[in-house]
Amino acid sequence: MKFVDEYRGESEAQRFLRAIERLVTRPWTLMEICGGQTHTLVRSGIDRMLPPEVRLVHGPGCPVCVTPLELIDRALAIASRPEVIFTSFGDMLRVPGSTTDLLSVKAAGGDVRIVYSPLDAVKLAQKHPDREVVFFAVGFETTAPANAMAVYQARQLGLANFSILCSHVLVPPAMEALLGAPDTQIQGFLAAGHVCAVMGYHEYLPIAERYRVPIVVTGFEPLDLLQGIYMTVAMLERGAWGVENQYARAVTAEGNRRAQGLVAEVFAVRDRQWRGIGPIPQSGLGLREPFVAYDAELKFQVSAITAPESPLCISGLIMQGKARPSDCTAFGTLCTPERPLGAPMVSSEGACAAYYQYGRIDLTPA
Repeated sequence: MKFVDEYRGESEAQRFLRAIERLVTRPWTLMEICGGQTHTLVRSGIDRMLPPEVRLVHGPGCPVCVTPLELIDRALAIASRPEVIFTSFGDMLRVPGSTTDLLSVKAAGGDVRIVYSPLDAVKLAQKHPDREVVFFAVGFETTAPANAMAVYQARQLGLANFSILCSHVLVPPAMEALLGAPDTQIQGFLAAGHVCAVMGYHEYLPIAERYRVPIVVTGFEPLDLLQGIYMTVAMLERGAWGVENQYARAVTAEGNRRAQGLVAEVFAVRDRQWRGIGPIPQSGLGLREPFVAYDAELKFQVSAITAPESPLCISGLIMQGKARPSDCTAFGTLCTPERPLGAPMVSSEGACAAYYQYGRIDLTPA
């Protein structure tokens, strides 16, 4: 299929691999910070075909995975209310809370519905004025414009029965938190192309300068990732740092200014808790004062709900690049897609799901 297969060619991939092998002279550790990129890397075997000097680690690039456990429990509490129609993208329904998940709430009689756009939830609120419609607004900067538009449109329509449960997180503060850790091993980043298509990549320039690391904006197909790895290693080998754009067919330096303007009008930057990682200052979005009536946490008074993380789940270490899914003693045994301990095993962008789905698991008896 043209425009897809052209980024998956085997001969071109081999050329990139040979070029990387010729280029590299010492060990380097790179992190991709997008769950879609993680799945492509593992599915296509790129991480295994690279020279041993190039080590890939997986970052907190799955917004579902970093949604705090307590927020999942708040979603479950709201979704269980009889007056609520709780809407979400499908990948949130299997994410485990402390005791259950949204799919189980639906099976028990809760009105939980999958939507394909937050604007679908706005239409439901118009159609059911006697019900409270809540949308679970999870994502990085990529989905923030659509969620901002849903809130903006609900306000324009005067809908008092619509709200969002907001769990938006921002990539640059997470990158800084990872690079600022005393035990960090990250020497270069593959930045998420879809985030940069919205936000541009000007925010990454001071990060690259401050920590003296290369950051390459990268797409999602195998050849995109191989070229992004080549560009990152090339910068490292010559002692350079800064930001380069592999994904120029979709990303510009300034990004989508209209989308950025809408996000800034509806949302304000807030401190945010990241599941498995902890609090990262100024790393999330929350509704601004003119729109707080659409904040489901406030409307349903669930902010007091807290929850401890499972001590068996090492997803925080995995998303910080300090461990791989296969390093987890629960992986594939106590934690499976059918009985997950954490979101990375069931999210479509989770690293654990990628390792499980594409065979990076050995269950043979010792």
